[in-house]
Amino acid sequence: MATPHNTAERGDYAPVCLLPGDPLRARYIAENYLDGVRQVNAVRNCLGYTGTYRGVPVSVQASGMGIPSLSIYVNELVRFYGVRRIIRPGSAGGVGRDVHIRDIVLAQGSSTDSNVAAGALGSQIHYAPLADFGLLDRAYHIACDRGLQVKVGDVFAADRFYNDDIDNGLLADYGVLAVEMESAGLYLLGARLGFEALSILSVSDMIVGEGEALTAEERASSLDDMIALSLETAIAE
Repeated sequence: MATPHNTAERGDYAPVCLLPGDPLRARYIAENYLDGVRQVNAVRNCLGYTGTYRGVPVSVQASGMGIPSLSIYVNELVRFYGVRRIIRPGSAGGVGRDVHIRDIVLAQGSSTDSNVAAGALGSQIHYAPLADFGLLDRAYHIACDRGLQVKVGDVFAADRFYNDDIDNGLLADYGVLAVEMESAGLYLLGARLGFEALSILSVSDMIVGEGEALTAEERASSLDDMIALSLETAIAE
């Protein structure tokens, strides 16, 4: 049962799926963390894989960049392939006062300048997309048990990567921890389609301050604490 963006057949995806944006990160997770892995999708090089992690079936599918691209893959994974739990292991730019490079941010909620949520509940309501609390709670306690530097709070899902109109200092004043481009769309769809959703983000660069940043290669392959936390959370009950 192929879709316009996926050549997988029904049953090729596990009910639990990691959804990184970067296809190279999807391949890295599959090759380094999953057992018995097989590739199930390569359309547009948005790579998808299924294997097992500690004996539990797990899939990983790249979503591309931004809410529109993510929304395509989430809709198809949930509506056509039966995925019921999606965790986004992603990178983000830190803006929070107490956020540092390589910190892990658990996105409790996601503000956005995207129109994705505009009118979702009518013209009078500005809907606030939130993570699934069960996943959030599990991820937090697993992170603490592992001694990880983890922050929990709001993130900002930007509609444009290059946008000089956004005041990052003002975001920080309102408690926003980090900026990325997908979580509001993931959480909105989680609420609309009834699946569990959580973004687990590693701070790959600091938007404020001295602008410290990881290289593209480090972002693709070295964020192992975030990946392991995402997998452990994905299979936890």
